[in-house]
Amino acid sequence: MDYRDTLSLAFRTVRSNKLRTGITVAIIAFGIMALVGINTAIDAMKQKFTESFSAMGANGFTIHYRKWFNFNGGGVKAQKKGLREKKSNSSVPITRMQAETFLARYQFPSIASINYMGAQDAVVSLGSKKTNPNVRVVGGDEHYAELNGYSLATGRNLNSLDIQSGRNVCIIGSSLAEKFFGKNPATPVEKIIRVNNLPFRVIGVLEEKGSTFGMSYDNVIITSYNNVRRNFNTNPNASFNIQVKVADVKLIDGAIDQAEGVFRPVRRLDVQEADNFMIDKSDTFVALLLKNLSFITLSAGVIGFITLVGAAIGLMNIMLVAVTERTKEIGLVKAIGGRSRNVRQQFLWESVLISLLGAGFGVVLGVIVGNVFSLVLSTGFVVPWLWVIGGIFICSVVGLLAGWYPSVKASRLNPIEALRYE
Repeated sequence: MDYRDTLSLAFRTVRSNKLRTGITVAIIAFGIMALVGINTAIDAMKQKFTESFSAMGANGFTIHYRKWFNFNGGGVKAQKKGLREKKSNSSVPITRMQAETFLARYQFPSIASINYMGAQDAVVSLGSKKTNPNVRVVGGDEHYAELNGYSLATGRNLNSLDIQSGRNVCIIGSSLAEKFFGKNPATPVEKIIRVNNLPFRVIGVLEEKGSTFGMSYDNVIITSYNNVRRNFNTNPNASFNIQVKVADVKLIDGAIDQAEGVFRPVRRLDVQEADNFMIDKSDTFVALLLKNLSFITLSAGVIGFITLVGAAIGLMNIMLVAVTERTKEIGLVKAIGGRSRNVRQQFLWESVLISLLGAGFGVVLGVIVGNVFSLVLSTGFVVPWLWVIGGIFICSVVGLLAGWYPSVKASRLNPIEALRYE
């Protein structure tokens, strides 16, 4: 018997025992489905995080009040040992004066922008139509849209006069434009809408950006930070934020060093006092979130491992039962000239084929289940190729390990005793 005959015989045997094979394949498929499905969902989450939080790319950073986004207890700049906290303003948010002073003094070649968060539950209305109280109002300047990944579909951006005067002009998100004016993005420009019952003239419409975990980036009103401070300042402890983007990622460290040097005097810190603000790179948020996702990946691995161990034990038991049931067949194969090697290979091939069938079904189901989650996040179709290949390899190893002992046991049977077996 050559390898082709052995493989053909193994395949026919697997196909003839449909119930037994089906149960074992289902157990293996469940383990691989859990492994591939969870990691497909994680890849979708990583893709969404990267799209959502890295609008400025790796060549940008944000200066903000230290209580914001403090995931790891510190920003890019670690606190130097021996420095004391400045009690007089350690809990004082960044003011408009401080943010504007920083922009005036900061000379590093870059694009810098000030923003100020306003209401998160604003109501926008036009005539008898109005939105739910879930519209975000953001205050920025002429560079805010660019540094936060927005593009104008039509109309114009904020200008210096809009910012200095704080007049009631705004740029609206695509979902608001479509709700009130239809799908033509040019229609809303120069129209008057009401935001929390205050009249605003629309000067531009943003291109569609999508959403993350239920928060729509298109359900937004962008106006000047002075306007938000005057009309939508619902939080007395709200802080201004400063965003900076340099032309090349190689310049980022120098830009951060100079920003810290400029902002410390603005915050009235002397050389012995620690920073009372944070500087975070644009991709810091993504890195921290992806680091936390590694725990979910580990959990998926543990779930898949436990399931596959159970499947391996079940497969080995089934193969041992098959050896017992086919004792006469083994004796006949040896009696007509089959070698122990041929018998061993046949049972190994059967075990591996069952495992690979389970891997195939598990991979397909895992990718489908994982991409259901990606549809919720509005990301593209995701296939975790590394985990797919790894899952198939693991199943091959499981098949070999589970089938080794039964195959050795079968190959050592005495042909005469096997033929006499009842």
